[in-house]
Amino acid sequence: MARNVSVNALADAIMDTLEEYADLAAEDVKQAVRDAGDVVKDDIRSHAPKDTGDYAKSWAVKKMKETSSSLTVAVHSRNRYQLAHLLEFGHAKRGGGRVAARPHIASAEQKGMEYLEEEIRKALEG
Repeated sequence: MARNVSVNALADAIMDTLEEYADLAAEDVKQAVRDAGDVVKDDIRSHAPKDTGDYAKSWAVKKMKETSSSLTVAVHSRNRYQLAHLLEFGHAKRGGGRVAARPHIASAEQKGMEYLEEEIRKALEG
């Protein structure tokens, strides 16, 4: 989009264009964060240990903080949060010995970070 501006108004025109770009980029980044949260939740659900399935179903994405330029989400277990670290890292048994770890959160976190980076890269390039 070409605009004719005087030399005196050049700084204002550049700032307006940069602010418009920042607003568009912020919305794209927020959407990428939402999508990455869903990817992490779905990955945890699919790889979580399943006894009754309640633990896997308890995972959800919660919006923690949103400003005009940022969004923070948390992927958490709604009502089985006490089990998450025990299953992820293993734990000692009451009578001695250990229960083996069943890692499923760390891999989902890594996958989510890679997904977020790729989505932000796509959004800002396109």
